[in-house]
Amino acid sequence: MSKPVSVDFQFSIKQRGRGAKKRIVEGAAQLDESKPALERIPRISRYMALAIHFEDLIRQGVVTDYADLARLGHVTRARVTQIMNLRLLAPEIQESLLFTSCFPEQLDLRTLQRVASEKCWKKQVALLENQKD
Repeated sequence: MSKPVSVDFQFSIKQRGRGAKKRIVEGAAQLDESKPALERIPRISRYMALAIHFEDLIRQGVVTDYADLARLGHVTRARVTQIMNLRLLAPEIQESLLFTSCFPEQLDLRTLQRVASEKCWKKQVALLENQKD
């Protein structure tokens, strides 16, 4: 029997339009008014970091599969798969998502899913360059 697991991520539900949307929020950190505001991290960068974290949890054996991650995060397995598909991107794209803000705000998970479906990393980079224009 597996032991209980605590994972360091959190989802929140925001009501927009007709249905509730789940979104990932940064940890359970409390905001301190005395500290200067940090630069807002783009959503896609947070998804990339989360995909790396999820992959590490699976590799370490903390969770067995995407279904466990979905149950712990209270999201669908499909959403976990979408996030994990970011690991299929070329390493230079992943690095850019994590460490720079060179991508426009309109670059979203859907666009990156199409890019990640291309198996050749050179073609992925070319597709992404065409998306920026």
